[in-house]
This record gives sequence, C-alpha cells and structure tokens, in this order.
Amino acid sequence: MNPVGLYIHIPFCVKKCNYCDFFSINATAEEMDIYTDNLIANLSNWSIVIKERCVDTVYFGGGTPSVLGTERINRILSDVFNNFNVDKSAEITIEVNPNSTGLVDFNSLSCNGINRISMGLQSAVDEELRILGRSHTFSDASYSIERIIASGIDNFSLDVMLGIPLQTFESLDKTLNFCIDSGATHISTYMLKIENNTSFYINRSKYVFADDDMQADLYEHTCKRLSSAGFRHYEISNFCKENYISRHNMKYWLLEDYIGTGPSAHSLLDGKRYYYPRNIQDFYENNLKFESHGHTLEEYIMLSLRTDTGLVFSKYNELFNIHPSEKLINEAKNLEKLGLVMVDNNSVRLTEKGYLVSNAVISRFLNIEIL
Repeated sequence: MNPVGLYIHIPFCVKKCNYCDFFSINATAEEMDIYTDNLIANLSNWSIVIKERCVDTVYFGGGTPSVLGTERINRILSDVFNNFNVDKSAEITIEVNPNSTGLVDFNSLSCNGINRISMGLQSAVDEELRILGRSHTFSDASYSIERIIASGIDNFSLDVMLGIPLQTFESLDKTLNFCIDSGATHISTYMLKIENNTSFYINRSKYVFADDDMQADLYEHTCKRLSSAGFRHYEISNFCKENYISRHNMKYWLLEDYIGTGPSAHSLLDGKRYYYPRNIQDFYENNLKFESHGHTLEEYIMLSLRTDTGLVFSKYNELFNIHPSEKLINEAKNLEKLGLVMVDNNSVRLTEKGYLVSNAVISRFLNIEIL
C-alpha cells in the first residue's frame, strides 16, 4: 500500500503573534507533560489503524513544537519509531522559532531521527519583527541557524512574510539575501493576511498594510530573486534547492494519505477526511470528527494547480477515469494567451503571473469541470 505521512500538532506557544490565527496556547511544564502522554497514547491508536503501512514523512507542527523541549520531543520520536513502520529514508521535520531553540538540543534531536528543520524567521529586520509581534530578533535567528548547522542537520527551511507594514523592497532583499546566504535548502513565503480575532485585526487602524498591488510586486520580486539564486518555485508559496522539496507538504497537494494528531489536526486516509476540534479536551477524549470524502475532482484541480507540475492529464484520468474536458483545455489555451498558464499535451500549469491570480484562474476551471 502507499506510504502515509504523519503530522503531529504541538499547540503551545510562548506568545501569540499579531497575525496568528492558528490554534495555540501557553502551557506550564505539567500541562506539556500531560499533553505528551496523551499524544503518545493517540499515536499508538493510529498505529493500529494503519497497521504495517510505511510512514515516510513525519512533521512536528504548531504552535511552536520546540517549546516542548528535547526530552519530550525525543519521547514522542521514540514512540513513533516503536509503533510505526518508519521508512529508513523518512523525512522528519520539526518547526522551531528562534526564541525557543535554546530549549532544544539539536544534536540530540538529530541522533533521534530529526533530519529537517523549519524555522519561523519571517524577517531579518528587527523593526519588522517587532511589528509582527515576534519574540525573537535577527540575532536570535542567525545564532539558531548556526546551532542547527553545527548539529549536522543541513536540510532547513526558513519562513518569510511578505506585506509587513513598513516593509520595502530593500528590507525584503535584506531578508531574502540572509536566507540565501544562510545555506537554507528551502524557503516558504507567505502574504500577510489579516484574520479575524488577531491582534492585527483588532488594531488594524494603527497600521498601514500593503495593498494588493504592493503585495503582488513584493511577490514577483521574491520569485525573481529566489529563482536567480537557484531555487525551484515548486509551489505557489514554496521554493527549494534541487531535491529539497518538502516531501510532507507535497502529500497535501498530491492528495496522498496522511494522519494528523493533536487539536485542530486534519487527516486524509483511504479517501476520507477527518479532524480533531480546536480544543485540547476533545483531543484527549479522542473526539475525531469525519469531515468529508476526499480525492474529489474539485480538490485535485485546486491543489494540483498550486504546484509547478500542475494538472497532469494522466493523473486526472487515473483518479477519475475521465480526461479533462475539451472546454477546460480550450479555456487553458485562452488563459495561455494572457500569460497565466502553460498548456501542452500532458498538463496545464500556472505561470508566475498566473500564481498571482491563482484563485481566479482555478475558479474558472472549477466552473467548467464541476458546475
């Protein structure tokens, strides 16, 4: 059977950033111990569900997983290796923030299986970090990367935020140049979005946020800079050096099976989607909810067009036993004339220009194939 990805949600943070709408809370050491115990019990239950199926990616996300500390993370890792059939070449990632890397021993994590780090840099400019409500400085980030590299973990990703108030092309270049020079193998870029109930939303009158045109210009600038530095733009928000795609995240975009454990975590298993509600008690009670049937035509169109391989006709036929309609192909050719997609006998793919208006382009294809 096809391998499975494993997502482990750690819902703890030292503080909430001004833009964050993810499920995360502060916790005492005792509460983190209790959570670790329950998480390990939940993982054991999932190992029975998937039986001998191979696990080829493990991803600790959050929240800030590094706040758990080395001992708790290693306990969880030990349980994963004891209860799951983990592939010898599995990609095993943990998210960290520069302000909490002092809580973990990267050498120990590396010895126990962690081989990829995803760090929330966001910016290399201290004033932009302050505006975002980050609790680290540029110096903290630089030192954290030195510790990661010294541990022998050479596969690490950095997150970069676009559209921060006061961000300019010059300040963005400082951040991008730092990422490139650091030796990062992967860079994720995200447009700042003002979500309801965040500090930015509540205090939105105090800031001047980048408008759509400015965000588009920053995005195009980022694409060109990273491309010139040898990064492959393999997904709308993600860039990597050769052979360093995020194998775990690709599972989401390729509709491959994955298990999510922890409050707010989602799963796609055997064509069905499940989730845990956004509170810890439901998770402790194993209150897993059925969400919907997966592997739908709509999902494939939406997710495949996020990647640089695009909507592949043979995969389309394999999944749904039909070929893309003639109307869809004709629409793709019309959009190609506008520079938004590339179409050939094998696939339809968005261009860099198309990524900027991806929602509109994808909606046009959905209207043809779904409605």
